[in-house]
Amino acid sequence: MTLKIALDPDASTAPYEQLRTQISELARSGALPVGFRLPTVRGFAEQLGLAANTVAKAYRALETDGVIETRGRNGTFIAAAGDAAERHAAAAAQEYAEQARRLGLSRDEALSLAEDAVRAAYAAR
Repeated sequence: MTLKIALDPDASTAPYEQLRTQISELARSGALPVGFRLPTVRGFAEQLGLAANTVAKAYRALETDGVIETRGRNGTFIAAAGDAAERHAAAAAQEYAEQARRLGLSRDEALSLAEDAVRAAYAAR
């Protein structure tokens, strides 16, 4: 299986974020199966024409999101915990709801603000 990533150098989105988004979507869709070994940071950077630090930053973000896991010298793999992203999102949503309530926002106001934020985040793609 070959990892196909297409980065747009003219996009307003940073290259590391483009890389992070594409790997995340490929993993969630199943196009990259659990256990798939990702290229090394240096090898992937060379393949994509990026700095190694750019790929490393994307890998760190993906690991934080629970999409990938690094197994030391054995490499970096698509994580088995596909629900990790949902758990992180649920925790963030819970934190937001509690903060909105403490700030005195009504339920409708809090939902409206959350919907606006989600709409803006997904429109930026």
